[in-house]
Amino acid sequence: MSENTIDTVRLGAGGPEVGVQGLGCMGMSFAYGPTEDPDEARATLERALELGVTLYDTADAYGAGENEKFIAPFVRAHRDEIVVATKFALSIDPADRTKRVIRNDRPYLRQCVEGSLQRLGVDEIDLYYMHRRDVNVPIEETVGAMAELVTEGKVKYLGLSEVTSGELRAAQAVHPIAALQSEWSLFSRDIEAKVVPAAVELGVTLVPYSPLGRGFLTGAFVNAEQELGADDFRRQQPRFTGDNAAANAALLEPVRKIAAARDATPGQVALAWVQQRAAVYGLPVVPIPGTRRRRRVEENVAATRLVLSEDELRSLEPIAGQVAGGRYADMAFTSAGRE
Repeated sequence: MSENTIDTVRLGAGGPEVGVQGLGCMGMSFAYGPTEDPDEARATLERALELGVTLYDTADAYGAGENEKFIAPFVRAHRDEIVVATKFALSIDPADRTKRVIRNDRPYLRQCVEGSLQRLGVDEIDLYYMHRRDVNVPIEETVGAMAELVTEGKVKYLGLSEVTSGELRAAQAVHPIAALQSEWSLFSRDIEAKVVPAAVELGVTLVPYSPLGRGFLTGAFVNAEQELGADDFRRQQPRFTGDNAAANAALLEPVRKIAAARDATPGQVALAWVQQRAAVYGLPVVPIPGTRRRRRVEENVAATRLVLSEDELRSLEPIAGQVAGGRYADMAFTSAGRE
């Protein structure tokens, strides 16, 4: 495949243009065990930009702000070339990653945005997401408070993560939503029932996170539970544990078969499937696979030029319905728990 830079799409009706694939930065300093080579991770940020990746995704919850600090020098060095996205609303207890606190109230939002601006070292955040939904606060109130940040010049565009179709419509009625971030992959397709049609109707871009099933769809695991490090957060997720891990590994056979026929990797096939959701549903789709290695970002970006045939797509269709275990131990943490 050619190394030409990737195509671009617009986030929402009036948002910025970005590459059709972004980069999830969480794993560079959080969740997947220690980063053994920070210099390689920083070089990965630069390599991604060389290949046309311009949307870089982080959050204040990733390492209690450490991830924002990690990518900050890169963000400042390329301020006019990239779109930086960060999030508020979720905090994770560093001593127990199963403990989460979700807040959508205005005072907390105000506190969070100032912290992110400071850690990133910027005057304005390009894309600011509500990371998770606090059902105790009307979404209209939260989005109204986020809209104030746009008026004040602290945020350019608004995004939401893991909301239902109804919540997306209610939010859009208050202020334009440029992007909706939800999990979407060969393993996770629940948003296709209602959320994706709502995004199409409203002109909201989909930004799939974990498009590689948190690494499972790369074919990297034989026995995930045994192979993951003790501090890897995937050890808490049902799909990576016990009998589920072995059952899910067996589902990758059609992915491997296509990869072998196409001289590609299983991860590229899985990413190509996500990228092609844009044509299937008629809306912009910008997946944000995460990596901290240059060779992986090169592999991921190459998947934007892999077009699967109708026969290949049909062979992949049954996978999601056979996956063992939920995305999280508590699905109330997701939009699927409320839709």
